[in-house]
Amino acid sequence: MRQVHVALGPRSYEIVITTGTPGLGAFVRDRLPASSIAFVVCDDHVEALAEGPIAELESIGFRVDRAVIPSGEASKSLDTAALLYNRLAEAEADRRTLVVAVGGGVVGDLAGFVAATYNRGLPLLMVPTSLLAMVDSSVGGKVGINLPAGKNLIGAFHQPVGVWIDTTMLDSLPEREYFSGLAEVVKYGVILDADFFGWLETHVGALQQRDPEAIQYVTAQSCRLKASVVEQDEREESGLRMILNYGHTFAHAFEAYAGYGTWLHGEAVAAGMICASRLAHRLGLLPADLIDRQIRLLQAFHLPTAPNPWPSDDLLALMRRDKKNRAGRLRFVLPKRLGEVIVVDSVDEADVVAVLPSLSTPPE
Repeated sequence: MRQVHVALGPRSYEIVITTGTPGLGAFVRDRLPASSIAFVVCDDHVEALAEGPIAELESIGFRVDRAVIPSGEASKSLDTAALLYNRLAEAEADRRTLVVAVGGGVVGDLAGFVAATYNRGLPLLMVPTSLLAMVDSSVGGKVGINLPAGKNLIGAFHQPVGVWIDTTMLDSLPEREYFSGLAEVVKYGVILDADFFGWLETHVGALQQRDPEAIQYVTAQSCRLKASVVEQDEREESGLRMILNYGHTFAHAFEAYAGYGTWLHGEAVAAGMICASRLAHRLGLLPADLIDRQIRLLQAFHLPTAPNPWPSDDLLALMRRDKKNRAGRLRFVLPKRLGEVIVVDSVDEADVVAVLPSLSTPPE
Protein backbone atom coordinates (compact mmCIF):
# COMPACT_ATOMS: atom_id res chain seq x y z
CA MET A 1 0.00 0.00 0.00
CA ARG A 2 1.24 3.47 -0.92
CA GLN A 3 -0.17 6.80 0.17
CA VAL A 4 0.02 10.32 -1.28
CA HIS A 5 -1.02 13.41 0.68
CA VAL A 6 -2.57 16.34 -1.18
CA ALA A 7 -1.92 19.40 0.99
CA LEU A 8 -4.68 21.96 0.43
CA GLY A 9 -5.31 23.27 3.93
CA PRO A 10 -8.89 22.48 5.00
CA ARG A 11 -9.44 20.68 1.66
CA SER A 12 -6.47 18.33 2.10
CA TYR A 13 -6.98 14.63 1.46
CA GLU A 14 -5.22 11.31 1.07
CA ILE A 15 -4.79 9.13 -1.97
CA VAL A 16 -4.39 5.45 -1.10
CA ILE A 17 -2.92 3.10 -3.72
CA THR A 18 -3.37 -0.56 -2.93
CA THR A 19 -3.59 -3.90 -4.71
CA GLY A 20 -6.47 -5.85 -3.25
CA THR A 21 -6.03 -4.73 0.36
CA PRO A 22 -9.35 -4.04 2.15
CA GLY A 23 -9.86 -0.87 4.13
CA LEU A 24 -12.13 1.41 2.11
CA GLY A 25 -14.79 1.40 4.81
CA ALA A 26 -12.44 2.54 7.56
CA PHE A 27 -10.90 5.10 5.17
CA VAL A 28 -14.34 6.66 4.59
CA ARG A 29 -15.50 6.53 8.19
CA ASP A 30 -12.36 8.30 9.41
CA ARG A 31 -13.17 11.18 7.11
CA LEU A 32 -16.96 11.28 7.39
CA PRO A 33 -17.94 10.08 10.87
CA ALA A 34 -21.43 11.62 10.68
CA SER A 35 -22.46 10.55 7.17
CA SER A 36 -25.00 7.77 6.74
CA ILE A 37 -26.12 7.94 3.08
CA ALA A 38 -23.93 7.11 0.10
CA PHE A 39 -24.90 7.70 -3.52
CA VAL A 40 -22.76 5.51 -5.77
CA VAL A 41 -22.43 6.44 -9.44
CA CYS A 42 -21.00 3.93 -11.90
CA ASP A 43 -21.49 3.02 -15.54
CA ASP A 44 -22.86 -0.18 -17.02
CA HIS A 45 -19.36 -1.49 -17.84
CA VAL A 46 -18.10 -1.41 -14.23
CA GLU A 47 -21.31 -2.09 -12.32
CA ALA A 48 -19.89 -5.40 -11.07
CA LEU A 49 -16.73 -3.66 -9.80
CA ALA A 50 -18.90 -1.33 -7.72
CA GLU A 51 -20.19 -4.24 -5.62
CA GLY A 52 -17.03 -4.35 -3.50
CA PRO A 53 -17.06 -0.66 -2.50
CA ILE A 54 -20.83 -0.84 -1.92
CA ALA A 55 -20.41 -3.82 0.42
CA GLU A 56 -17.68 -2.03 2.39
CA LEU A 57 -19.82 1.09 2.75
CA GLU A 58 -22.82 -0.94 3.89
CA SER A 59 -20.62 -2.75 6.42
CA ILE A 60 -19.92 0.55 8.22
CA GLY A 61 -23.57 1.57 8.33
CA PHE A 62 -24.15 3.51 5.12
CA ARG A 63 -27.47 3.29 3.34
CA VAL A 64 -26.37 2.99 -0.27
CA ASP A 65 -28.29 4.10 -3.32
CA ARG A 66 -26.75 3.62 -6.75
CA ALA A 67 -27.16 5.11 -10.19
CA VAL A 68 -25.87 3.26 -13.25
CA ILE A 69 -25.30 5.40 -16.33
CA PRO A 70 -24.46 4.35 -19.90
CA SER A 71 -20.73 4.07 -20.48
CA GLY A 72 -19.03 6.54 -22.78
CA GLU A 73 -18.30 10.23 -23.19
CA ALA A 74 -21.89 10.98 -24.20
CA SER A 75 -22.93 10.54 -20.56
CA LYS A 76 -20.94 13.64 -19.54
CA SER A 77 -23.93 15.80 -20.35
CA LEU A 78 -26.45 18.15 -18.81
CA ASP A 79 -29.18 15.57 -19.38
CA THR A 80 -27.36 12.88 -17.41
CA ALA A 81 -26.47 15.34 -14.66
CA ALA A 82 -30.17 16.24 -14.36
CA LEU A 83 -31.06 12.56 -13.99
CA LEU A 84 -28.55 12.25 -11.12
CA TYR A 85 -29.89 15.40 -9.43
CA ASN A 86 -33.36 13.89 -9.47
CA ARG A 87 -32.06 10.59 -8.10
CA LEU A 88 -30.39 12.45 -5.23
CA ALA A 89 -33.63 14.25 -4.48
CA GLU A 90 -35.51 10.93 -4.46
CA ALA A 91 -32.90 9.53 -2.07
CA GLU A 92 -33.52 12.49 0.26
CA ALA A 93 -29.87 13.48 0.08
CA ASP A 94 -28.63 16.10 2.51
CA ARG A 95 -25.32 17.94 2.71
CA ARG A 96 -23.69 14.97 4.47
CA THR A 97 -24.61 12.53 1.69
CA LEU A 98 -21.48 11.03 0.20
CA VAL A 99 -21.25 10.84 -3.58
CA VAL A 100 -19.02 7.93 -4.61
CA ALA A 101 -17.66 7.88 -8.16
CA VAL A 102 -16.77 4.30 -9.11
CA GLY A 103 -15.48 4.31 -12.67
CA GLY A 104 -13.22 5.97 -15.17
CA GLY A 105 -12.81 9.60 -16.10
CA VAL A 106 -16.34 10.08 -17.41
CA VAL A 107 -17.94 8.83 -14.20
CA GLY A 108 -15.52 10.80 -12.02
CA ASP A 109 -16.03 14.06 -13.91
CA LEU A 110 -19.82 13.70 -14.05
CA ALA A 111 -20.39 12.47 -10.48
CA GLY A 112 -17.92 15.05 -9.21
CA PHE A 113 -19.76 17.85 -10.99
CA VAL A 114 -23.06 16.67 -9.53
CA ALA A 115 -21.47 16.52 -6.06
CA ALA A 116 -20.09 20.04 -6.50
CA THR A 117 -23.44 21.53 -7.46
CA TYR A 118 -26.21 19.60 -5.66
CA ASN A 119 -27.16 21.39 -2.43
CA ARG A 120 -24.16 23.68 -3.16
CA GLY A 121 -21.76 20.87 -2.50
CA LEU A 122 -21.69 17.27 -1.25
CA PRO A 123 -18.67 15.25 -0.09
CA LEU A 124 -17.09 13.23 -2.89
CA LEU A 125 -15.11 9.99 -2.81
CA MET A 126 -13.21 8.91 -5.91
CA VAL A 127 -12.82 5.17 -6.57
CA PRO A 128 -11.24 5.09 -10.03
CA THR A 129 -11.39 1.91 -12.09
CA SER A 130 -9.32 2.91 -15.15
CA LEU A 131 -5.62 3.68 -15.25
CA LEU A 132 -6.28 7.11 -16.73
CA ALA A 133 -8.60 7.99 -13.86
CA MET A 134 -6.15 6.59 -11.29
CA VAL A 135 -3.19 8.63 -12.48
CA ASP A 136 -4.98 11.81 -13.51
CA SER A 137 -8.67 12.66 -13.46
CA SER A 138 -9.50 11.42 -9.93
CA VAL A 139 -6.90 13.77 -8.42
CA GLY A 140 -7.02 17.54 -8.25
CA GLY A 141 -10.69 18.44 -7.99
CA LYS A 142 -11.49 19.30 -11.61
CA VAL A 143 -15.00 18.10 -12.43
CA GLY A 144 -17.24 18.89 -15.34
CA ILE A 145 -19.45 17.97 -18.25
CA ASN A 146 -19.35 18.50 -22.00
CA LEU A 147 -21.36 20.59 -24.42
CA PRO A 148 -21.67 19.86 -28.12
CA ALA A 149 -19.45 22.92 -28.63
CA GLY A 150 -16.57 21.45 -26.64
CA LYS A 151 -15.28 19.28 -23.86
CA ASN A 152 -15.53 20.26 -20.17
CA LEU A 153 -16.99 23.68 -20.94
CA ILE A 154 -19.18 23.43 -17.82
CA GLY A 155 -17.35 22.56 -14.64
CA ALA A 156 -16.14 23.36 -11.17
CA PHE A 157 -13.29 22.79 -8.74
CA HIS A 158 -14.45 20.35 -6.07
CA GLN A 159 -11.83 18.41 -4.13
CA PRO A 160 -12.73 14.89 -2.97
CA VAL A 161 -12.57 13.84 0.66
CA GLY A 162 -10.28 11.04 -0.48
CA VAL A 163 -9.22 8.86 -3.39
CA TRP A 164 -9.14 5.07 -3.00
CA ILE A 165 -7.17 3.34 -5.75
CA ASP A 166 -7.21 -0.46 -5.92
CA THR A 167 -5.12 -1.55 -8.88
CA THR A 168 -6.90 -4.92 -9.05
CA MET A 169 -9.71 -2.90 -10.68
CA LEU A 170 -7.48 -2.89 -13.76
CA ASP A 171 -7.50 -6.68 -14.14
CA SER A 172 -10.55 -6.58 -16.42
CA LEU A 173 -9.68 -3.29 -18.13
CA PRO A 174 -9.50 -3.73 -21.93
CA GLU A 175 -6.00 -3.41 -23.35
CA ARG A 176 -6.82 -0.30 -25.37
CA GLU A 177 -8.08 1.56 -22.30
CA TYR A 178 -5.10 0.43 -20.21
CA PHE A 179 -2.60 1.78 -22.72
CA SER A 180 -4.65 4.95 -23.09
CA GLY A 181 -4.01 5.65 -19.41
CA LEU A 182 -0.26 5.35 -19.92
CA ALA A 183 -0.36 8.44 -22.16
CA GLU A 184 -1.03 10.58 -19.09
CA VAL A 185 1.78 8.79 -17.24
CA VAL A 186 4.20 9.67 -20.05
CA LYS A 187 2.93 13.25 -19.84
CA TYR A 188 4.09 13.60 -16.24
CA GLY A 189 7.60 12.54 -17.21
CA VAL A 190 7.77 15.12 -19.99
CA ILE A 191 6.41 18.05 -18.02
CA LEU A 192 7.86 17.46 -14.55
CA ASP A 193 10.28 14.57 -14.10
CA ALA A 194 12.93 13.52 -16.63
CA ASP A 195 14.08 10.68 -14.34
CA PHE A 196 10.55 9.29 -14.28
CA PHE A 197 10.46 9.43 -18.08
CA GLY A 198 13.71 7.46 -18.15
CA TRP A 199 12.25 4.91 -15.71
CA LEU A 200 9.30 4.41 -18.07
CA GLU A 201 11.66 3.81 -20.97
CA THR A 202 13.47 1.05 -19.06
CA HIS A 203 10.30 -0.60 -17.69
CA VAL A 204 8.21 -0.82 -20.86
CA GLY A 205 7.99 -4.60 -20.61
CA ALA A 206 6.75 -4.58 -17.02
CA LEU A 207 4.07 -2.05 -17.88
CA GLN A 208 3.03 -3.89 -21.02
CA GLN A 209 2.56 -7.02 -18.87
CA ARG A 210 0.67 -5.07 -16.15
CA ASP A 211 3.16 -5.96 -13.44
CA PRO A 212 1.39 -5.00 -10.15
CA GLU A 213 4.45 -3.39 -8.58
CA ALA A 214 5.17 -1.34 -11.71
CA ILE A 215 1.54 -0.19 -11.87
CA GLN A 216 1.56 0.80 -8.20
CA TYR A 217 4.77 2.76 -8.70
CA VAL A 218 3.65 4.71 -11.78
CA THR A 219 0.27 5.42 -10.19
CA ALA A 220 1.80 6.74 -6.97
CA GLN A 221 4.45 8.77 -8.80
CA SER A 222 1.90 10.27 -11.19
CA CYS A 223 -0.35 11.21 -8.26
CA ARG A 224 2.61 12.78 -6.39
CA LEU A 225 3.59 14.84 -9.40
CA LYS A 226 0.05 16.03 -10.02
CA ALA A 227 -0.46 16.79 -6.33
CA SER A 228 2.69 18.93 -6.30
CA VAL A 229 1.20 21.13 -9.02
CA VAL A 230 -2.33 21.23 -7.59
CA GLU A 231 -0.99 22.26 -4.18
CA GLN A 232 0.64 25.32 -5.74
CA ASP A 233 -2.17 26.31 -8.10
CA GLU A 234 -5.40 24.62 -7.08
CA ARG A 235 -7.72 26.75 -9.21
CA GLU A 236 -5.45 27.63 -12.14
CA GLU A 237 -4.92 31.18 -10.89
CA SER A 238 -1.12 31.42 -11.19
CA GLY A 239 -0.91 29.52 -14.48
CA LEU A 240 1.23 26.69 -13.09
CA ARG A 241 -1.55 24.11 -13.23
CA MET A 242 -1.88 24.80 -16.94
CA ILE A 243 1.23 22.66 -17.55
CA LEU A 244 -0.90 19.58 -16.81
CA ASN A 245 -2.63 20.31 -20.12
CA TYR A 246 0.42 19.43 -22.20
CA GLY A 247 -0.92 18.01 -25.47
CA HIS A 248 -4.51 18.69 -24.50
CA THR A 249 -5.22 21.70 -26.75
CA PHE A 250 -4.62 19.45 -29.74
CA ALA A 251 -6.19 16.43 -28.04
CA HIS A 252 -9.52 18.08 -27.24
CA ALA A 253 -9.82 19.21 -30.84
CA PHE A 254 -9.09 15.68 -32.08
CA GLU A 255 -11.68 14.19 -29.72
CA ALA A 256 -14.35 16.70 -30.71
CA TYR A 257 -13.73 16.44 -34.45
CA ALA A 258 -13.66 12.63 -34.47
CA GLY A 259 -16.75 12.48 -32.26
CA TYR A 260 -16.45 11.87 -28.54
CA GLY A 261 -15.61 8.25 -27.85
CA THR A 262 -14.09 7.55 -31.28
CA TRP A 263 -10.66 8.24 -29.84
CA LEU A 264 -10.04 7.50 -26.18
CA HIS A 265 -8.80 10.51 -24.24
CA GLY A 266 -5.32 9.10 -23.75
CA GLU A 267 -5.02 8.28 -27.43
CA ALA A 268 -5.85 11.87 -28.32
CA VAL A 269 -3.41 13.14 -25.69
CA ALA A 270 -0.62 10.95 -27.09
CA ALA A 271 -1.06 12.40 -30.58
CA GLY A 272 -1.51 15.86 -29.09
CA MET A 273 1.76 15.66 -27.18
CA ILE A 274 3.69 14.86 -30.34
CA CYS A 275 1.98 17.72 -32.19
CA ALA A 276 2.90 20.05 -29.32
CA SER A 277 6.48 18.78 -29.41
CA ARG A 278 6.70 19.32 -33.15
CA LEU A 279 5.36 22.83 -32.60
CA ALA A 280 8.00 23.43 -29.91
CA HIS A 281 10.71 22.22 -32.29
CA ARG A 282 9.38 24.46 -35.06
CA LEU A 283 9.58 27.44 -32.67
CA GLY A 284 13.16 26.57 -31.74
CA LEU A 285 12.38 25.36 -28.22
CA LEU A 286 12.93 21.60 -28.34
CA PRO A 287 15.61 19.35 -29.89
CA ALA A 288 14.29 16.83 -32.43
CA ASP A 289 15.73 13.85 -30.52
CA LEU A 290 13.32 14.50 -27.64
CA ILE A 291 10.40 14.21 -30.03
CA ASP A 292 11.75 10.86 -31.17
CA ARG A 293 12.08 9.58 -27.58
CA GLN A 294 8.45 10.42 -26.88
CA ILE A 295 7.32 8.78 -30.11
CA ARG A 296 9.21 5.57 -29.33
CA LEU A 297 7.79 5.36 -25.81
CA LEU A 298 4.22 6.10 -26.86
CA GLN A 299 4.41 3.60 -29.72
CA ALA A 300 5.70 0.97 -27.28
CA PHE A 301 2.41 1.50 -25.45
CA HIS A 302 0.45 1.09 -28.72
CA LEU A 303 -0.59 4.75 -28.77
CA PRO A 304 -1.04 6.97 -31.83
CA THR A 305 1.56 9.66 -32.42
CA ALA A 306 -0.30 11.69 -35.07
CA PRO A 307 -3.93 12.55 -35.73
CA ASN A 308 -5.79 11.61 -38.87
CA PRO A 309 -5.39 14.14 -41.71
CA TRP A 310 -8.48 16.11 -40.70
CA PRO A 311 -9.23 19.59 -42.11
CA SER A 312 -6.94 22.06 -40.35
CA ASP A 313 -9.54 24.86 -40.48
CA ASP A 314 -11.98 22.71 -38.52
CA LEU A 315 -9.34 21.75 -35.96
CA LEU A 316 -8.29 25.38 -35.52
CA ALA A 317 -11.90 26.40 -34.94
CA LEU A 318 -12.10 23.85 -32.14
CA MET A 319 -8.76 24.95 -30.65
CA ARG A 320 -9.94 28.57 -30.54
CA ARG A 321 -12.53 27.48 -27.94
CA ASP A 322 -9.82 26.14 -25.62
CA LYS A 323 -10.11 27.49 -22.07
CA LYS A 324 -6.40 28.39 -21.96
CA ASN A 325 -6.74 30.96 -24.75
CA ARG A 326 -6.72 34.68 -24.05
CA ALA A 327 -8.55 37.25 -26.18
CA GLY A 328 -8.82 34.74 -29.00
CA ARG A 329 -5.08 34.04 -29.10
CA LEU A 330 -3.97 30.42 -29.08
CA ARG A 331 -1.86 29.33 -26.09
CA PHE A 332 0.02 26.05 -25.91
CA VAL A 333 1.97 24.14 -23.28
CA LEU A 334 5.25 23.34 -25.02
CA PRO A 335 8.28 21.36 -23.84
CA LYS A 336 11.80 22.82 -23.71
CA ARG A 337 13.45 19.66 -22.38
CA LEU A 338 12.33 16.54 -20.55
CA GLY A 339 10.96 17.68 -17.19
CA GLU A 340 10.27 21.29 -18.23
CA VAL A 341 7.48 22.91 -20.21
CA ILE A 342 6.41 26.50 -20.73
CA VAL A 343 3.19 28.23 -21.77
CA VAL A 344 3.57 30.06 -25.08
CA ASP A 345 1.14 32.86 -25.88
CA SER A 346 -0.10 34.01 -29.27
CA VAL A 347 1.11 31.09 -31.34
CA ASP A 348 0.73 31.80 -35.04
CA GLU A 349 -1.98 29.60 -36.52
CA ALA A 350 0.21 28.92 -39.54
CA ASP A 351 2.72 27.21 -37.25
CA VAL A 352 -0.06 25.09 -35.75
CA VAL A 353 -1.24 24.01 -39.19
CA ALA A 354 2.32 23.13 -40.15
CA VAL A 355 2.55 20.40 -37.48
CA LEU A 356 -0.78 18.80 -38.46
CA PRO A 357 -1.01 16.15 -41.19
CA SER A 358 -2.40 17.59 -44.38
CA LEU A 359 -5.34 16.09 -46.21
CA SER A 360 -2.95 15.00 -48.92
CA THR A 361 -1.01 12.88 -46.44
CA PRO A 362 -1.98 9.18 -46.62
CA PRO A 363 -3.58 7.96 -43.37
CA GLU A 364 -1.25 5.98 -41.11
